[in-house]
Amino acid sequence: MFKDLFHKKKYATIPSGGQRSKPELPEGLMTKCPKCGNIQFSKEIEKTLKVCPSCGHHLRLTAWERIGMILDDGKLNEYDADLVSEDPLGFPDYAKKVEAQKEKSGLKDAVVTGDGTIGGFPVVLAVMSFDFFAGSMGSVVGEKITRAIEQAHSKRLPIIIFSTSSGARMQESILSLMQMAKTSAALAKFQGDGGLYISVITDPTTGGVSASFASLGDYNLAEPGALLGFAGRVVIEQTIRQKLPDNFQTAEFNLQHGQLDKVVHRKDLKPLLTKLLDMHSVKGDTTHGG
Repeated sequence: MFKDLFHKKKYATIPSGGQRSKPELPEGLMTKCPKCGNIQFSKEIEKTLKVCPSCGHHLRLTAWERIGMILDDGKLNEYDADLVSEDPLGFPDYAKKVEAQKEKSGLKDAVVTGDGTIGGFPVVLAVMSFDFFAGSMGSVVGEKITRAIEQAHSKRLPIIIFSTSSGARMQESILSLMQMAKTSAALAKFQGDGGLYISVITDPTTGGVSASFASLGDYNLAEPGALLGFAGRVVIEQTIRQKLPDNFQTAEFNLQHGQLDKVVHRKDLKPLLTKLLDMHSVKGDTTHGG
């Protein structure tokens, strides 16, 4: 019979939508370079200090990643870890946003300060993180950096500040802007007494931070490609009604125009800092400027 000519067959079914579902990769397994688009295992790019092996782009670091790379054994004696941002102006939703930033970044604010050693030389360190409110400077950032400068002053140690920031934190208005003057005044007193301050610019450093302590180092260093400037490109072009160079405000552009002393690859930064600290030491003891 005709029905015997046709045997029942089992067919594979295709999920709705006409496409097979793709296996999900664990979050954080892969890292994509924001400049060239190169994708590789996150563990592999960590071996290159988060510098893209394809194009040399320096990816952003968290504050604690930076500390782990730059201090001997990654050990920091942290200062003022309990300082947290308040909501002095009652800015809408600011308190909620601060809590969200804490949870997202694992930090209490946009800077970590303390002391440790680099190449065996004791230093005071302040490291900003773009992960917390885009590194914006509010009252806590200004206060912690000022206190770190004062600690360096009293202990007669050099201070190194790693900057990255979108500028002043608008939710704190004038209280944020006054941190520019406060940090600059603390540095003026410190340097006036012979204190050594090394500023390291990382990507990006803009606004009030670039116009205050980030630009006041005895040595002003920067990582390759780091953005350094006050106002943004679009604002400047609209103001002066001129087209700016493609590399405008990059570390290399600032070096060419005398705003920086050196552009330093991340792998060379700790050896250079060690050399500078050694140059300013007296009989192996890094005091003030030497």
